[in-house]
Amino acid sequence: MNKLAHWTIDHIGIAVSSLDEAISFYEQKLGAALCLRETIEASGVELAFINTGDSRVELLAPTRSDAAIGKFLASHGPGLHHICYRVADIKVELARLAADGCTLIDSVPRPGAAHSQIAFISPKSFMGVLTELVEYPSKA
Repeated sequence: MNKLAHWTIDHIGIAVSSLDEAISFYEQKLGAALCLRETIEASGVELAFINTGDSRVELLAPTRSDAAIGKFLASHGPGLHHICYRVADIKVELARLAADGCTLIDSVPRPGAAHSQIAFISPKSFMGVLTELVEYPSKA
């Protein structure tokens, strides 16, 4: 049996139409604070992380009409978009998942928020849930 790397929940991604309204809503309802707001031009998304203790809520709003999150909102409306797991070595995990037959949306990690590397796995390979992996830069 393979020894699997430990994955921890990093955040839950929620698609929203208005980032400002969503930030206000989550701050009021959770009594939590905004800990990061960033635009990822390459993905056409503006995001905000709300700190909830050991994990976070990521709010995602499109910055352009052809962005994947905009297409998601158009077909599904606002709501749960993905779950993200923090991993120690994203390249190793992607290779392991591919070898195990998983369909990878990103076979190579791409830049994410806070200087991270991210990759998505098809919902078809994770019981219907869009799954993201994230690796943060090491603290040297």
